[in-house]
This record gives sequence, C-alpha cells and structure tokens, in this order.
Amino acid sequence: MQARSKQNYALAGVDIETADRIKESIARQSRSTLGPQVLNLGSFGSMFQIKGYDEPVLVSSCDGVGTKLRIASLLNKNDIAGIDIVNHCVNDILCCGAEPLFFLDYIGMPKLMPGQVESIVSGLAQACQHVGCSLIGGETAEMPGIYSSGAYDLVGFIVGVVERKNIIDGSQIVAGDVVLGLPSSGLHTNGYSLVRRVFEIDDNLASLQAFYTELGRTLGQELLQPHRCYYPWLKPVLPLIKGLAHITGGGYVGNIPRILPEGLAAHLAKGSWDVPPVFRLIQEKGDIEEPEMYRVFNMGIGMTVVCSNKNATKISEAVPQARLIGEIAKAKQGKKVIIA
Repeated sequence: MQARSKQNYALAGVDIETADRIKESIARQSRSTLGPQVLNLGSFGSMFQIKGYDEPVLVSSCDGVGTKLRIASLLNKNDIAGIDIVNHCVNDILCCGAEPLFFLDYIGMPKLMPGQVESIVSGLAQACQHVGCSLIGGETAEMPGIYSSGAYDLVGFIVGVVERKNIIDGSQIVAGDVVLGLPSSGLHTNGYSLVRRVFEIDDNLASLQAFYTELGRTLGQELLQPHRCYYPWLKPVLPLIKGLAHITGGGYVGNIPRILPEGLAAHLAKGSWDVPPVFRLIQEKGDIEEPEMYRVFNMGIGMTVVCSNKNATKISEAVPQARLIGEIAKAKQGKKVIIA
C-alpha cells in the first residue's frame, strides 16, 4: 500500500510565513497614519476614540477600485490603486459633510506578492496621511483558486464623523439654487471595463504604451491618474453647502438625483466646464453615443456642489477650481438631471 504524502497549508497554496512578513510591513506603514485617537493596533479589533463632538454621527462607506486594478497591475503601479480607494471613500462620506476618521482595507490575491502588497499599502498610507485619516486595520487574503493568476482585488472601508446639526443631505435644496462642478483628474475609478474593451487592452497590452498627442502622455499614464480627493478643497466651505454628489458609477444621472428633494431637477449646461481630451478619445475610438458617455464617465467633473446663489461666489473664491455648471429647477416629466 502506497504511503500518502504529507500535506500542509503551503502545498495548498497558502504561505503563512510570507503572510506574517507582509502583515509586519503593513503595520509599519500604517503607524505613520495613526493619531492619539487610535488606542490599539494589531489586536482582533482596532479601537478609535471619538473626541470633540457634542452629538457625533458616524458615517461609513465601502467601495472598490473596479477593473482599474487590471491596468495598475499590468503597469506595476499598484500604489495608485491604494490612493484611489482611499480618495474614493473619503469623497463618498464627504457628501454627508463627514470628516474621515479611520480606514480599513481588504486585499485578496491568488498568491501573496510582498512587493505588490507593500506598494498598495504605501498608496493607502499616503492618501490617509493627506486627509488625516488613520489606517487602522484590514485583511490580506491569499486565496488560490478564487483569484486568477496575476489578479488581485482591493476594497476599502471608511468611517467618518459629523456633528448631527452639520449633516449635509440635500434636504434644504430649493429651486433657484446653483450647481458648481469640481474638475476630475481623469476617469477616476469608473468606466474601465468599457475602456479596456474600446482599446482592446486585454488582447494587446502594448496599447497602454501608445502615446497620444492630445493627452500629452501614454494611454497607460492617462488611465492611471489618481482619483482626486475633494476633502481638502471643500472642508473650509462645508457650512455653505446644501448638497454634494460624488460623480462615480452611473455618472450624473445616477448620482445627482440621490441628493435632490422630490420635485426638483438639476439642469447642467454643456460647455460650462472643460471636458478632458481622454473622454473625447474614448468616445471617438469606441463610437460611443454621448448620453452613454455621460452615464458611464464623469466627463471632467468629479464632484458637484449645490448651494444658494449668494454662497456660490464665496465657495468659488475659496475653491478657485469650482465652475458654475448649472442650476436647480422644478422637475418636468420626471427627469431629475438634464444636460443640454
């Protein structure tokens, strides 16, 4: 009778020793983001003490980077993915007026690659430091047979806080208010599945190295522009704002209605902001109809701000990048967003 070979976790594709070394590296990078409100790190749960609020309301959000990860992995620029997920999540809770407190991440791979993980966490830590957010924990999972070779997933979880009286929820928006737009840095983290199809990136990786005069750089460099964070821009003027909409998946039509009271619509004026060349390039290369472009991509505006007409000037003076792009009016025929 033939003896059975001895089995262990490493033979099954999970390397505990490598995982432990990676966790030590993550802990070192995370410490650079910690403030005095973090009471412990590395236990089964991390503790964060909230101070300085009379009636604090916690605001949370969870999101992923999407298939932009494919581009980051192919070009070995995985720190961008870390920056992207933090900035995306910070922008989401900013729409409620929240200050970011702490961030957690999930990284899943078929086989843990120390250099790749360290690059991702470097981006996470850098973005957290930029907004004063503590990177206090997460999960690094080695899952052979679940993720395909060379691929990985990155998900972020954020918790912020806002005084109850200062919550921004759009409920005070009225007809006659104006819409300001803050410029995006490019695609941010949306529409990459369509872009990969348009440029046939999965079948021709060399397409990422193609230089486009209208972009002033290669396609890969353009697609890896980090998701812009609007918290530092808007923090000083939050009391002047009635509503914020982060323009992500679903574009204008999918996001602006989330903050509008019943019976109101946003009228946006084409030509009132600059549409970056990358969007025209995608549209022409893929023969994509314009309504689809505005439904999938941010088209150059990453955050919309709704405020009273009298506060628009104050906000624009504090945030010079802001552009007046539309107004709020009574809704007609059920349309919540009109772009014309």
